[in-house]
Amino acid sequence: MRIFLSGIIQGSRRGKNIHTQNYRDILKDVLRRYAPDAELICPIDLHPNSVDYDDVLARQTFEDMVRLATEVDLVVAYLPEASMGTAVEIWQAHKSGVPVLTISPLAENWVVKLASLRVFPSVADFEAFLAAGGLAYWEQKP
Repeated sequence: MRIFLSGIIQGSRRGKNIHTQNYRDILKDVLRRYAPDAELICPIDLHPNSVDYDDVLARQTFEDMVRLATEVDLVVAYLPEASMGTAVEIWQAHKSGVPVLTISPLAENWVVKLASLRVFPSVADFEAFLAAGGLAYWEQKP
């Protein structure tokens, strides 16, 4: 199973400032606990200095990440607040038939609500879903 970790990087911050990315390690640890054989695809791992990319490389990277989000078995998105990049990734994944599980307090946001198969208010709620066997369906897919 291939899982794409979508989530806030810059959000509404100005300039090249980014949100703390420690949630990615937390999610990777949780997913490894319940899906140890899954391949986790994390944009920050692939492009740790992407905020410093020139426009050509930034466009290529953005398009590559959106494409990757449409080619996996599952997208797990972390949205503590709005993120335009994450919105594009989860929308395109949804349109491509890739299930999206979103961790966000923004359950009534249209993109979150319409693109997500399930919305979890917290990482703890997401982990409870996993502990209850929530990934069983995707783990059995060829």
